[in-house]
Amino acid sequence: MRRLLNIFRRKVAAPQPASDEERPFKERYLYFKKLLSENNAVLEIMADLEDKRSGEYIFDMNYIRTSCSKLVDSVQNIIVNLDKLSKGKYPDLYFAFAKINSKIEATLTNKTEIPVTDFTIPFDSVTKDMVNSVGGKNANLGEIKNKIGLPVPDGFCISAYAFKRFIEFNELKNKIILSSVDIVDMEGLNKISREAQNLIMQSQIPPDIESSISNAFSELSRKISSRAGSPTASVRSSAIHEDAKFTFAGQYKTALNVKADNVIENYKRVISSLFSPRAIFYYKSKGFEEEDMVMAVGVVEMIDAKASGVMYSRDPTDAEKNDIIINAVWGLGKYAVDGTVAPNVYIVSRDEPRTILEKTTPGQEVMLKCNPKEDVVEVEVPEEIRTTSCLTDDQIKSLADYAIVLEKHYDTPQDIEWAIDEKNNFFILQTRPLRILKEKPVKNIQAITKGYKIIINNGNIACKGVGAGKVFFIKKEEDLEKFPEGAVLVAKHTSPKFVTVMNKTSAIVADVGSPTGHMASLAREYNVPTILNTKIAMKTLEADKEITVDAINGNIYEGRIEELIEAGKRENPFKDTAVFKFLRALLNNIVPLNLIYPEDEKFSPDYCETFHDITRFAHEVAMREMFQVADSPNIKKREAVKIEVKIPLEIYVIDLDGGIKSDSKKITPDQILSMPMNALLRGMMDIEWPGPPPINVKGFLSVVASTAMQPHSEKLLWEPSFAIISREYMNFNIRLGYHIQTIEAYVGDNINDNYIRFLFKGGGASIDRRARRTKLIKEILERVDFDVKRTGDVLDARVTKYDKPNILKKLGILARMTAYTKQLDMTLFNDAMVDWYLKEFINKYYIAE
Repeated sequence: MRRLLNIFRRKVAAPQPASDEERPFKERYLYFKKLLSENNAVLEIMADLEDKRSGEYIFDMNYIRTSCSKLVDSVQNIIVNLDKLSKGKYPDLYFAFAKINSKIEATLTNKTEIPVTDFTIPFDSVTKDMVNSVGGKNANLGEIKNKIGLPVPDGFCISAYAFKRFIEFNELKNKIILSSVDIVDMEGLNKISREAQNLIMQSQIPPDIESSISNAFSELSRKISSRAGSPTASVRSSAIHEDAKFTFAGQYKTALNVKADNVIENYKRVISSLFSPRAIFYYKSKGFEEEDMVMAVGVVEMIDAKASGVMYSRDPTDAEKNDIIINAVWGLGKYAVDGTVAPNVYIVSRDEPRTILEKTTPGQEVMLKCNPKEDVVEVEVPEEIRTTSCLTDDQIKSLADYAIVLEKHYDTPQDIEWAIDEKNNFFILQTRPLRILKEKPVKNIQAITKGYKIIINNGNIACKGVGAGKVFFIKKEEDLEKFPEGAVLVAKHTSPKFVTVMNKTSAIVADVGSPTGHMASLAREYNVPTILNTKIAMKTLEADKEITVDAINGNIYEGRIEELIEAGKRENPFKDTAVFKFLRALLNNIVPLNLIYPEDEKFSPDYCETFHDITRFAHEVAMREMFQVADSPNIKKREAVKIEVKIPLEIYVIDLDGGIKSDSKKITPDQILSMPMNALLRGMMDIEWPGPPPINVKGFLSVVASTAMQPHSEKLLWEPSFAIISREYMNFNIRLGYHIQTIEAYVGDNINDNYIRFLFKGGGASIDRRARRTKLIKEILERVDFDVKRTGDVLDARVTKYDKPNILKKLGILARMTAYTKQLDMTLFNDAMVDWYLKEFINKYYIAE
């Protein structure tokens, strides 16, 4: 800790104590102003971080790191300016800072370690514990092959260490910079994606890695030559976080039916897909960093499937059901997961003897097959099997058995890809955790939707929930760049590319698609209400028309049904992401406030556990330093003086420069020359201050209950209010019973300098009543153009860059509002009271302005 302190002191050059005679008062005022400015910066950053924790915004680790860096700088500056202001009275703040900052740095430096391994590793040697070496998809295939004993294709992994070596060999780490990418800027995202992928494709595979891949493919060919005349492989992504808690479904490239000569080139194509726009968006929106973007690759025996598909060991849209869902298509499984064709659907009981509960066999006209030369080709499904089931009953039950085995082994529901070859041999191609949504059904649906027209009432629910917005058609990929916030995405086919707008869309509707497809998995991960396979959405719905998508009951309504939207509200999906975990861990060392009461013996640097504690302590003692009457003659000339004013406040002011025109220890309002203070006092004097509110028993008891928990609460009732003023500046800390508010303002001739800042917190009543009061204050301030941020009973408002007359008018309204809302928290027993008081204030005190 001492070493950390020494490092910090070197960085910030903490000053030595000096005598009062060496410290002109204005210099101390300058330190105080700097401290206040940094304090406001810290509060803004903390408020923004807490706002992000609400889950209503998408952000990435770059945002967190940048915010933390600014926060650290501002907290350091607070300490330094307090040190100068107080003549070095609080050196222990440096220790407190070092202790807290070390915890924050430890959280931020938690990086993924890539172990040193061979460049290629055969599936025979792989288990699920090797995720950081071979990626999630490969690790699961190795586990299935070696620990569970179910059939998987042969193959080998090109390791994560090989990827790391490739990046280092071509010096790409300093060329591919993603930290500054704004994931909501589609144009910028596409640009940096193209640049990154071009760099990958133009780079050379190190000779030793190329040799290792070539030797591994030769060994694979030898092993499978008995069942494949000319062995080919699929080259598949296996990023280190893929197929784990986050699916990355459909985000990366897979090359199918690849011959030996083209494995190296396709390896580069697969790792370049790590930097596709949708993959970058997915990574950053889930909170991963560039160090986490590591791609292992699987080179897997190509199965020329007779049929293939996806299987869910449970119904992902209904946690209560006890069913297995199997989707199947003729040919290769790509058409099953990307929604190109409508699959066969089989619903199977999980109970023995795996009874087939339901079969759906829509016609399939085209399928994907291996091209005899290389790659794949779309061909027509033979007419005699187009409308027949892809699987026999025995095969369906065998797959269901596999699903049960895999779920039991991994101890969680599974999303499984499978294939069956021309000899009727099954292969498991992939397994990953299946996200199950737990949605409560909306009650009284008929009463809620009465009078609203149903436009579409067919389709398959892929993700439950309710969303509403204007229809926006996606007919080509470029349309995604223009997708508006809050719209309903409507498309012919599903696509994993839709992930780039899943943070903006209120619902997804598609004519063709399967609840077991890649996009459906992503929709559940992002918790976007989704209805697929409607068949008629593209021709029935109208662009820009408002609709409500009820993906709980499977209906699409004309217009916006607010009650239905409210009833179908969903948990925010981003709260489970890595970035949220980082944010929550960091905020534990930043936001909680332990130092509340200055009278408490623990109100000291020794008990600062968070940055908020440091700023609270520093602000309080800085005010104390400024208001103290010291022995220095320089400060004695500027003692705190009392304003004799006929309002229920005891107000003391310190004049910094031209704020008052009297040397008396008591002054009257007409002796105030400070423009902001004068405007505020006039406003407070213009209104008849309310007396005690009508007694409301619950309100009174809420005050008793709330204040009983505060050991020093009775003292808050009698604390005086202090203002620091100059002719243009005011910092007024107002004590009104159990709540505190600070009004800071600058009023000058330069419009760019002018601002008002209003901070409000607390009250004597219960938290719900205090929150209603801040809601009322927010409504009033927004009427006069304040930018207001409100969280519970805490409110932060500001207005900037208005000319002098308008700033002064706004201060007058702020003054009247301060008096008007003084004790309202005790009376605000429901939301209707907020509306009533808002109307009264506007009628009496706002229109006159």
